[in-house]
Amino acid sequence: MNWQRELVAYQIYPRSFNDSNGDGIGDLQGIIEKLNYLKDLGIDLIWISPIYKSPNDDNGYDISDYKDILEEFGTMKDFDNLLREVHKRGMYLIMDLVINHTSDEHPWFIESRSSKDNPKREWYIWKKGKQSIDDEDNFEPNNWASIFGGSAWEYDSKSDEYYLHLFSKKMPDLNWENKSLRNALYEMINWWLDKGIDGFRVDAISHIKKCDYDDMPNPDNLKYVPSFNKQMKQPGIELLLQDLKEHTFDKYNIFTIAEASGVKIEDLEEWTGKEKGKFSMIFQFEHMHLWNMDGIEKFPLINFKKTLSRWQNAIYKDGWIALFLENHDLTRSVSKLGDERKYWKESAKALALMYFMQMGTPFIYQGQEIGMTNVDYNSIDDFDDVATKHSYKERIEHGMPEEESLAIVKATTRDNSRTPMQWNNTDNGGFTTGTPWIKANKNYKEIIVL
Repeated sequence: MNWQRELVAYQIYPRSFNDSNGDGIGDLQGIIEKLNYLKDLGIDLIWISPIYKSPNDDNGYDISDYKDILEEFGTMKDFDNLLREVHKRGMYLIMDLVINHTSDEHPWFIESRSSKDNPKREWYIWKKGKQSIDDEDNFEPNNWASIFGGSAWEYDSKSDEYYLHLFSKKMPDLNWENKSLRNALYEMINWWLDKGIDGFRVDAISHIKKCDYDDMPNPDNLKYVPSFNKQMKQPGIELLLQDLKEHTFDKYNIFTIAEASGVKIEDLEEWTGKEKGKFSMIFQFEHMHLWNMDGIEKFPLINFKKTLSRWQNAIYKDGWIALFLENHDLTRSVSKLGDERKYWKESAKALALMYFMQMGTPFIYQGQEIGMTNVDYNSIDDFDDVATKHSYKERIEHGMPEEESLAIVKATTRDNSRTPMQWNNTDNGGFTTGTPWIKANKNYKEIIVL
């Protein structure tokens, strides 16, 4: 068996893990302080969510410099120290690799938008807008919706064109069809691997290949239409992934895991198979998309079980998957899948047993090991997540009562998994001596490590 398949992994969301200097934001030194805890927990591999320089529109997934550390997390010297301390304890460290998009403040995009003639113009996806019949108005190139809500296109007045952003408008999509762009990404990836990191979790990688840019069918007459069928796991993506692998991953003995939205069982061999595989394993999300997206209705347990069973049977033949119930984008599993009020401890233990006993590589998300729960904020102002605030605003604009919309937010927001780690029963769960960047969960004195 590959060494990558024999590990127990732990995801750290650094902003909320441990604050070493009292500024209310978790940092690299704070992670170092907790490495012995992770080692004692039985962790073999640590995945750190983005720590690169970023304007923080989407908490670090909007990167403005791939080769620098966000100042509030520390310095490159701090990172080198962290890597050394992780290895000293016999653990591995992988980083988040965000290469579907950058920040609009990345120098590449600044150059790209500066002129239609700039060499980096084609590093991003630019299109002319549609003209009205009288040519008075300029509309988006198509009716695609952003995953974060609203249009997937943002108008640039200087060039009179639109750029594509599948996520936030501050996160323009990279044009993977451009060889110069790919080479620049490969150079950056190899730079990090040469520093000695042990691999990557590759973010949103199934979105790098776009199909055509035609309108989506719109039977419901929506202003903007979800566009996954045009930009998720499109034909030809395997060629781009093979190119990525040959120029980077194949040169090193590393751990790679793809965030593989849209990847199905029949794709396993192509993505993670022994012969054709592009990654060590994938995060597949089929079992996390079975219930009402508003988060209010209970999920169908039988379908959940059947989905997990199908994937288990598949990897007996070929390929490999990560086992998980939580991450930085999901709600807390004990709140979503269990009964946190009456059977909190029993629910948390049952869920842990259920997924740890399957075949695959288990990933624990910070706080999951102590059964951390969803938040219960009283106001939309308490939430931080950009996608949450956008969807809340859209629902209010469409006439939904605030109370109902807030209930949906509480059940679905990504902030549920981003509240401060609850270490002990001191203020803010021992996460910080200052004011945390986001409010601690109200139960921080009851659900703790120590």
